[in-house]
Amino acid sequence: MSKLTFGAGIWHFATYVDRYATDGYGAPKSLIEMIDLAGQVRDLSVVDINFPWSADVSVEQVEAALARNNLSVIGITPEIYNREFSKGAFTNPDAGVRRRANEVCNQAADLVRRFGASYVKLWPGQDGWDYPFQVDHRKLWQMSVEGIAELASQNPDLKFVIEYKPREPRVHMSYCSMARTLLGIEKMGVPNVGVLLDFGHALYGGESPADSAQLAIDHGRLFGMDVNDNMRSWDDDLVAGTVHPIELFEFFYTLRKNNWDGVWQLDQFPFREDCVEAANVAIDFLKRIDRALDRLDFAEMQAAQDRQDAMAAQKLARDALFGEI
Repeated sequence: MSKLTFGAGIWHFATYVDRYATDGYGAPKSLIEMIDLAGQVRDLSVVDINFPWSADVSVEQVEAALARNNLSVIGITPEIYNREFSKGAFTNPDAGVRRRANEVCNQAADLVRRFGASYVKLWPGQDGWDYPFQVDHRKLWQMSVEGIAELASQNPDLKFVIEYKPREPRVHMSYCSMARTLLGIEKMGVPNVGVLLDFGHALYGGESPADSAQLAIDHGRLFGMDVNDNMRSWDDDLVAGTVHPIELFEFFYTLRKNNWDGVWQLDQFPFREDCVEAANVAIDFLKRIDRALDRLDFAEMQAAQDRQDAMAAQKLARDALFGEI
């Protein structure tokens, strides 16, 4: 079994709201409380933290909470997707709002340095459009690309990762697929921007997560990944492996095959479930996947794939993951 590092977005331990339970599924939690919950998860060692957080919580308090829970920070996710940026962050028609997005991201970059984290994670969820004729597509794409390129050029010592998603909150997001995101990064012409591949976003977008991972690896741009699961019609953020275990196995097979070494990170939203148990269940299954990769005969799998022998490949994968019948 390989030496794995498991992580989670700190939002995994938050209190969730929707348009029906507008006051939330449980009592609100502070960032410190969320870090303390993360510390209760077996084998969890890193977290991704949203910024900005509540003004009554200092950086020193966050550092102390991380230390007592033996946690480190993998990334800082600037909140460039909330109401302030409802018409876009990098693509907002108001130049002042675009400058504000750049400012928030640069503040997040300073925190990445302070925490010794790996990257600034960009999820520009409000960058996009909702209706035909709403935007000039050339100008919108140009702003999408130039806004991130400027940010990366301002911080050449750091990595920036783009987490693409087909839709929500916008009906159509600018960075909506792996291919489009890679095209945008190529146009930026900077070395420090890559992709954070969310397994569920790839499913939701009709992609094969394994194929998307291979594409990003081939372009040298797979800087991070998140795992979860969904029913493919929405970004449900269910517990990893509960719906698409074989595709999740193929995803990690692709990473192992390419010697990709990074954090196995959870991006789950346990609305009604115990958040600590949801993380433990996911990590236990990820460990099973890792053990199955140790058992899998990679040479036999490659031979089956070279023949495009679907049934032989399925048997190899199922036997490794679930045991021989």
